[in-house]
Amino acid sequence: MTDHKIGTRKEWLAARLELLKAEKELTRRSDELAKWRQHRLPWLRIDKVYRFETDEGMASLADLFRGRSQLLIYHFMFGPEYRGGCPACSAIADGFNGFAVHLEHHDVAMIAVSRAPIAALQAYKRRMGWTFTWASSLNSDFNYDFNTSFTEEQQRSGSIDYNYSTLGTISDSEGAPAGEFAAMTGTDVPTYTREAPGMSAFALSEGVIYHTYSTYARGLDALWGMYQWLDRAPNGRNETGPWFRRHDEYIRDSR
Repeated sequence: MTDHKIGTRKEWLAARLELLKAEKELTRRSDELAKWRQHRLPWLRIDKVYRFETDEGMASLADLFRGRSQLLIYHFMFGPEYRGGCPACSAIADGFNGFAVHLEHHDVAMIAVSRAPIAALQAYKRRMGWTFTWASSLNSDFNYDFNTSFTEEQQRSGSIDYNYSTLGTISDSEGAPAGEFAAMTGTDVPTYTREAPGMSAFALSEGVIYHTYSTYARGLDALWGMYQWLDRAPNGRNETGPWFRRHDEYIRDSR
């Protein structure tokens, strides 16, 4: 027998209408924030040269636009020492793998960037059955400049700049299940947490690239499709620890 409050249809409808009012307020606020991102944030000109390795060979940041004027990059946690992609990033990628093609037909290039060698990214991409563009920034400062990769020296100093704050460590400050996820990537916690998730947006205008927006940590929640569904399920996220796996691991771990 459930211990949740049980009501009549009339009571449910009254409560639902009250919630609907709050949801509409949140939607309007979300629309306001979107306009803030698009119109009130100044753009930062990018003059530094970055080089990436892609399926087609070496590419510049401008090349990643692939003829479009806008570029969205997901900073995927897959370091050079990893033997597999971060499970959380993999769950996020399961979502954008499907809609990247729609963005591409709306003047927006959508790709992932990681520091792992391109061969490792290609192999993992085949394993996951993904089709989105994935570039390696292994020999580039790109991840470091956008605060999604950190050096051992930064870790030892206990001073890491992430999510617009100076933190001790990513795992301590962001509540990530670092131990279990590190094991799932075939690494230890220090190696695993030298990478961090995020997304960045860029514009290309008259041959000049501009950085327009970046978000990290819980700022990625809205981009994480499965959590948007769970937030609407009866028990919500219902988490006490790491529960999800890479999508091909559920077959071996099914109940």
